[in-house]
Amino acid sequence: MEWKDVQGVEDAIDVGKQKFSDFGRFMPWIIMGFFVLIILMGSIYSIGPDEVGVRQRFGKYLNLSSPGLHIKIPFGIEKVTPIKVEKVFKEEFGVRTLQPGVRTSYSSKQYLEESLMLTGDLNILDVRWIVQYKVKDPVKLLFAVRDPKDNIRDVSEVVMRRLVGDYSVDEVLTTQREEIDYLAQDELQKILDDYQTGVQIITVKLLDVNPPEKVKPAFNEVNEAKQEKEKVINQAWEAYNKVIPRATGEAEKTIREAEGYALDKINRAKGEAERFLVTLGEYKKAPQITQKRLYLETMMEVLPRAKQKYIIDPKQSSILPLLNIGEQGGAKQ
Repeated sequence: MEWKDVQGVEDAIDVGKQKFSDFGRFMPWIIMGFFVLIILMGSIYSIGPDEVGVRQRFGKYLNLSSPGLHIKIPFGIEKVTPIKVEKVFKEEFGVRTLQPGVRTSYSSKQYLEESLMLTGDLNILDVRWIVQYKVKDPVKLLFAVRDPKDNIRDVSEVVMRRLVGDYSVDEVLTTQREEIDYLAQDELQKILDDYQTGVQIITVKLLDVNPPEKVKPAFNEVNEAKQEKEKVINQAWEAYNKVIPRATGEAEKTIREAEGYALDKINRAKGEAERFLVTLGEYKKAPQITQKRLYLETMMEVLPRAKQKYIIDPKQSSILPLLNIGEQGGAKQ
């Protein structure tokens, strides 16, 4: 090796030593910066707008953190658990949603261990429902119960089975569904409050209630028979409502006509009696004149109705020949 080559290697080594020496002077600062970065990353945390942070120090509850950026003691001394308090959670029973949206798709799998229930009249129904809830006390949610979700599901099944067992199959299928929803929500909330789960029930809703697949044909036949029965009863009531009011109206009409006829006869009789009394009073004042007037008035009423008239002379012993006096009841002379 020539002297120039050896000298070049020594120069390269000297340069390397110089650079390593310069890097060694900055190494403590680099380590310190890395340490500070770790501290900052462990100290700063963020809470979302729909969350609160449950802050713990050595595992003990300390306080709640509002949404935004906050600082905590790092290295596991303090721990913050974000809890969504504005989000509405949903638990499904007897059904599972695959894809929510405008056209929600559901799983084709059946969850009969959740949905099959016995009604009060010993019929079996496939009951599917949902429970919506949100967190109202994050501290109780974290520290009072071990698994709030399992508690909600277990209690919901117990409450729904008990309520379905209090009603008949027809009531659960039709008329009492809203009442069951309300009672289930109220009772579920009371039990969860007793367990201190920190959960608020938003709604309990029956989605679908059907008989099991194996008994559907027989069940449908029974329903068709009941519907036919109701149809016949309704038709009978319709005919009844048509005939009875009409008969009642005609009866009322006949009664009112009879009452009017009776009132008319009574009034006419009273009028005739009053007229007779007036005539009697006049007769007593002038008997001959009244008698003659009554005779003339009577003849004026009788003669027009007589078709043939015979005049008899009271002084003659025989009847005079028929005189053609006035034709057509004496209307013409």
